[in-house]
Amino acid sequence: MTDIAPSTGLQQQADREIPRKQVWSWALWDWATQPFNSVILTFVFTALYLTSDTFLDPSVAALADDDPVKEAALADLASGLGWAITIAGVLIAVLAPVLGQRADISGRRKLWLGGSTAALILTMFALFLVQGEPSYFVLGVALIAAGTVFSEIAGVNYNAMLVQVSTPKTVGKVSGLGWGLGYIGGIVALVLVVVATSFDWWGMPTENGLAFRVIAVGCAVWGLLFAWPVLVYVPEAPAAPRREQVSFFRSYVVLVKDIVALWRESRPTFWFLLASAVYRDGLAGVFAFGAVIAAVAFHFTSNEVMIFGIAANLVAGVSTILAGWFDDRFGPRAVILFALAGLVVAGLAVFFLHDAGTLVFWVFGLILCLFVGPAQAASRSFLARVTPAGRESEVFGLYATTGRAASFLSPLLWSSLIAVFGATYWGILGIVVVIAAGLVMMVFVRAPEPARPQTSA
Repeated sequence: MTDIAPSTGLQQQADREIPRKQVWSWALWDWATQPFNSVILTFVFTALYLTSDTFLDPSVAALADDDPVKEAALADLASGLGWAITIAGVLIAVLAPVLGQRADISGRRKLWLGGSTAALILTMFALFLVQGEPSYFVLGVALIAAGTVFSEIAGVNYNAMLVQVSTPKTVGKVSGLGWGLGYIGGIVALVLVVVATSFDWWGMPTENGLAFRVIAVGCAVWGLLFAWPVLVYVPEAPAAPRREQVSFFRSYVVLVKDIVALWRESRPTFWFLLASAVYRDGLAGVFAFGAVIAAVAFHFTSNEVMIFGIAANLVAGVSTILAGWFDDRFGPRAVILFALAGLVVAGLAVFFLHDAGTLVFWVFGLILCLFVGPAQAASRSFLARVTPAGRESEVFGLYATTGRAASFLSPLLWSSLIAVFGATYWGILGIVVVIAAGLVMMVFVRAPEPARPQTSA
């Protein structure tokens, strides 16, 4: 059967007192896995190692940086990485909702979280094998793509577990705590990398990419140290009632029926999935292209980009934790709308004042980061509030899928506007347009109704 449950998982938690150990154990998972995103995917391993001249033919690598042949070869590396991540995105879009559905039905949410997290950690360990030679490039991008898939599948079940460690009165604060600890964990990991680099790795040989390979191992060890509490201290969710276990491919038939049921009986969930897919792609664009804007449009040095990245994560982490209080007080929809409006204003300021120098990006770039985290955390809180009980992993899987389906918007507008106007700072306007479109769509999404008190028979 595909009938939607009459209440949400959070409503069923209304009278529970959640132990602090469970809340912090859940939130630590975000801290544990963030180095994969911040160190490996964004700032260090892929940006400074995998797409560098280390993986070019030695004769091409020896050319001047502005030589067209070398520039084209480096572009090929970046394109190869992009294709690998694109394939990973397709796999996530296809697999996430069905695997989430099966976790709900079987009552094995923690099993899927633990298995995916372990696979992510093993992938980071395996990056040590990616030596600094052209023949290892394919292995490198394949492992990055695999890690992206494992990270997203784990994240689906992790997000679904939010309803197990919060109540309607605390879900905003708990969601904000998880996102905030993730950002702060990214800061700590980046600082450790900067310190190690500053001391020349204390005499460790760094040829053949050894420094970057050790960084990947460090991220894997970090995950091992901090990911386990959620598996030990947070209880497993019960199997979804009145739902039959079916074969893997039959799950797609059930998924279609469930989406129809969401449209009929849980309309806020359906519309929110669409609206959030648009503005979340804009949020992703802020981080995906933020370092490029800083370096190219505002002429930041490499050290300034790294320092800005640390400051950005700090601002985002603190604001996200604090925004959880406003989420529980005024509702997630209000936080999302306020944050998106702030992002549009700050983004327009960066665009129109770009000729004023680096101070503009330091001020308004950090203001952008001030609003990104609260929008992300409140989005998770909103979805937790409107998702029917027993469907959390499946719906958060759809959340991942719709996000992937819209993930072309920011890159498309970014690239198109730069191509038309011939200057990198025009890409900023492309990101702002996507966020603004999501803001308009979100205005028409109905806020979740407060949980009704449970009455005893």
